[in-house]
Parts: sequence; structure tokens; C-alpha cells
Amino acid sequence: MSTVDASLVQPLDPRQSGPSKAEVRASASHGPAILHGAQPRVALIHYWLVGMRGGEKVLEALCRLFPDADIYTHVYDPGKVSATIRRHRVFTTNIARLPMARRFYTKYVSKMPRALEDLDLSAYDLVISSESGPAKGVIPQPNALHLSYVHSPMRYIWDQYGLYRKNTDPLTRALMGPLTSRLRSWDVTSAARVDDFVANSHFVQRRIMKYWRRTSHVIHPPVDVSAFAPAPDTEVGSFYLYAGELTSYKRPDLAIEAFNRLDKPLIVIGGPDKARRALARGAGRNIRFLGRVSDEKLKSYFAACRALIFPGEEDFGILPVEVMAAGRPVIAYGRGGVLDTVVDGETGLLFHDQTADALVDAVRLFESEQLQRLDSRLIISHAARFDETQFRDRFIDLLESHGIQTVRPKGP
Repeated sequence: MSTVDASLVQPLDPRQSGPSKAEVRASASHGPAILHGAQPRVALIHYWLVGMRGGEKVLEALCRLFPDADIYTHVYDPGKVSATIRRHRVFTTNIARLPMARRFYTKYVSKMPRALEDLDLSAYDLVISSESGPAKGVIPQPNALHLSYVHSPMRYIWDQYGLYRKNTDPLTRALMGPLTSRLRSWDVTSAARVDDFVANSHFVQRRIMKYWRRTSHVIHPPVDVSAFAPAPDTEVGSFYLYAGELTSYKRPDLAIEAFNRLDKPLIVIGGPDKARRALARGAGRNIRFLGRVSDEKLKSYFAACRALIFPGEEDFGILPVEVMAAGRPVIAYGRGGVLDTVVDGETGLLFHDQTADALVDAVRLFESEQLQRLDSRLIISHAARFDETQFRDRFIDLLESHGIQTVRPKGP
């Protein structure tokens, strides 16, 4: 069975008399402390593993923290995840055995609660669920500790239910009402099984309280800030940048409408191709669509843009941190996770109405205030607050608060 790395976790001294500080802190929290004489056996629960996005980056960091942990997930495509994840033993729920599950896994969301509850986790002392789709609803043993790292409560059954319902096909729309109602009830009930919650931003923390009525800690997700570097001042261009998936909730339409009116150069990077073509039909000649590009080319655009345009509302939003790690400012809609990452007037500019009018005004203010000349060294220094060492140290603090004594690794 999986064991946590001995360099990270040390058992408490069995000769110790009376409760330790860790025991006292843990007894005051939601769940049990792990006070076994042996090292805890660890299971990581992730909703699905079919690509490498923000949630999978967090899972990678947990994999490095617990190199012997086992991973459980609904569906798994080894070719689409990193070597770090592939090094672990990965087990799938019975969702993986359903027809075309790797491609149409979202069609099986209503079956996922039962699939999670069918998992046998009796061998594990520490269970860490990575929650965005259904993942937290597992049933650990009574003496096991269950921590849930929440990227987001399921948006498609809570705050964005109306948007998802509006944009789906008629058959799915007809089925969504009763299925979603049952899923909401299960989602709230299963939250009671979790001993302690971690939110990836203060925005998500508020939503955890709103929908599950549970308190949580905020630990920002790890960002590989060292992978980005600034460009010389002479190479910073006159163009603005929109990057990321061209999905409706990220509001690329606002960027297109605003820059049509501003007649300033905008480069749009991302897909899918169908959405890119639809947006391009309404775009002026000042807007260039590059589709998906390589990581290296994307980094070069990060470093050379005048500013990133970020008009959507995200749970955290890794992209603004990556652009700031390259020394460039961000013009963002001032709601959601960016309130944790972008400092208005220091690392970028926030606008507070999610409209093209507000974005046009923000770009004009950005230029009139000469914010494109913000000190790139200060922006990079700010972005460094979100690197993996910060995530690791805060997660270790949380483990120690539950009685898991750790030895902190030296260096990054």
C-alpha cells in the first residue's frame, strides 16, 4: 500500500505523555488527528485525468509531496497527463468502464456519486480529495483523515447552472432539472464527510460556505513561476493579449467587442477552433487569432504583450499569475480569484462591470496612467508569492495542525 515519504512525515513519539500541541489543534478542528505509530497511507482522489489544467497541476504538487500515494479517479488517459502523475498507481471508478467514458465522461456525472461511494479506501489513513467535479464524496474509514482541496464547488449545479443549461442541447436541458436537484442534495450531504476543507482562493472559500455551510482554509494553487521570464523593454510590443480557452464564461466576446471599438492591436490565443472561427467573424482587422500555440511561443507572447486582457470570472486563474511572472501587467474583471492575485494599480488594473464599455474605459485608463510602464521586477516579485514552495509549506502547516508531524524539505 502507499506510504508517505519518510522525509516528509515522521510519526509522533509514542513515549510522549499528555496531548501535544498538534493533538490539541487537531481536536479543535473538524476531523481526527493521525497519531498512528506508522507512517500514514495516502490516497489522492481526483475527479478525472484526461488533460493537464490547473487542477492537475495541484495534483502534481500533491504527488511530489506524497510520492508513494495511490490515485483514484473516474477516468484516466495516461497519454494526456504528466510523467509525475503516471509514476503513481492510478485506479479508476466504474465510470471508466462505461461506453466512451474518456471522451464523454461529463455525460456520466449523475452516476459519479455512487461510483465514489463504491471505492474501498479502508487501507488508507489520509485521504486528500481534489474537488471540482465529484471527488469529495468518498467514504474513508472512521479513523482516517479526509482533507478536500477545492478548486471549485461544481459550477454546473450551483452558480453557473443557468449558463450551462442555456448552452446545452435540448435533450440534456430537459434532463438537467431532476438530475441536478438530486446531485445538489448529494453534494451538500457528502460535504459532511470531509474533515477539513482547503479553498484555492477567497472567492471559492465564500462559495464553500454559501453552498456547503463549511469553513475552509485558503491555500493558493502552485504556479511554476520560474518557467517564465521577462523580455527586454525594447522587445515589449504594442499589442494586448487574450489567452486561454474560448469558452463563454471566460468572456472572450467582451475582449473582441472592446478592441473592435478601441481599434488597438489584440492577439487572441486559444481554442477550440469552432469558437475561434465564430469570434473571428465579428472581429476587426486589428485582432489576430493564432489558435493554440506551443508553450514556448505562448511564453514569448506573455513576455512581450502590453498587458493581458482577462474579462472572465475565474475561481483562481493561473494565467494572470503566469503573465505577471513574465513581468507584464493584467487588465482584469475585478471579481473572483483575480482579487487574490492582481493588485490594482501595482500589477495591473481591475474593472468592475463585466461589459465592453467598462473594458474600453479600463484600457484607456491603463494607457493614460502609463501603467504599461509598471516595474516588471515588482510584478515578478509579486507573482513569486504563488510558487510551489508557498503551496507546499502551507499544506504542510495544515497537515501539522491535524497531528501529522513533518520534516520540511529544503529548497524548492
